[in-house]
Amino acid sequence: MTTLTTTHPATTSPARPRPRLDWRLRLGALSLVWGFSFLLIKVGTGAYAPFQVTLGRLVFGTAVLAAALLVKRQRLPRGARTWAHLAVAAFFLNALPFSLFAYAELTIPSTLAGICNATSPLWGMALSLVALSEDRPTRVRVAGLGLGFLGVLTVLGAWQGFRGLDGPGTAMALLASLSYPIGWIYVRRTLAGSNHSHLSLTGAQLLLATVQLAIVTPLFTDLPTRFPVLPLLAIAALGILGTGLAMLVQYGLVAEVGPTTAQTVTYFVPVIATAAGIALLGEPLTWSTPVGAVIVLAGAALTQLRPRPR
Repeated sequence: MTTLTTTHPATTSPARPRPRLDWRLRLGALSLVWGFSFLLIKVGTGAYAPFQVTLGRLVFGTAVLAAALLVKRQRLPRGARTWAHLAVAAFFLNALPFSLFAYAELTIPSTLAGICNATSPLWGMALSLVALSEDRPTRVRVAGLGLGFLGVLTVLGAWQGFRGLDGPGTAMALLASLSYPIGWIYVRRTLAGSNHSHLSLTGAQLLLATVQLAIVTPLFTDLPTRFPVLPLLAIAALGILGTGLAMLVQYGLVAEVGPTTAQTVTYFVPVIATAAGIALLGEPLTWSTPVGAVIVLAGAALTQLRPRPR
C-alpha cells in the first residue's frame, strides 16, 4: 500500500540485537494491516471526503514516524536538493495513490481496489524496462507481464464488455497502482546512495505528503460539520497501523531478510482485502474476481524473477 522495499536504500548500521518477533510473523502482520487498509478506506469515505480521509491518514502516519525518530534520536535529512526529490517521491508514493484509492472506493468495492493494488509489480516491470537500463527483460518476466494483465482483464470481466463495472473508479485504482512504481523508479534514480537513514528519509517523505494534502484538501472540501466516530477511528487506524507502523515494520523486514523476501507481502494483500470486504462489508463476489486475482499474482511473481548470475 505504501512504499515498497526499493523506496529508500538502507544505510549501513551497527549490528543490532535479534528481533524478539520472528520475521514471518511480522510479514503476516504487515499483510493483514495492508489488506485491511482497503476496508478502512471504504469505512472512512462513508462519512468523510476522500481528501479528508487521505489527510487524516497521513497526519496519523507522520505522527508515528515522528515518534520513532525521537525515540531513535534521528534527525530529518538536510539539503534543499534532497527535500526537493523527497517532495516528488511524497507525491507519487503517498499523496497521489492514497487520494486515488480513496476516490476510487466511492464507487468500487474494496475487494476490487485491493486487487488493483496487486498490479503495481506489473506496472513496475513495464516501466523499469524503459526507465532503468540495467533492468534487462527476460522471456519469463515478459510472459509474467502478459499473464498479469490477462488476469486484470479477467477480474474486470472483459469478455462481457466490463458490464456493471464503474469505469472511472476502476481507472483511478489502477492509476494509483501505477503511481507507486513511478515513485520507486524516481527515488532509485535520485536518492540511491543517500547517506541519510531510511527512517529519516521516509519520515520526511510522509511529512511532505501531509503538507501537500493540507494545501489541497481545503480547496476541494468543506470542514465537516459532524464527526462520526467509527469512520474517524477507521482513518486513525489507517494512518497509525496501515501507514506509520506498517512502514516501520517493512523497514525492519528489509533490513533483516532483504527486499526480495519482504516484497512477497504484495501477494498476500489482495487475498486479505478480498476476504475482509466480503466478510465484513458484505461486498459481492463473482467467480472472475478470485480467478483473475490468482492470475494477476502469478504474473506479478514471474515479473519479479531475476536471472541467476553466472
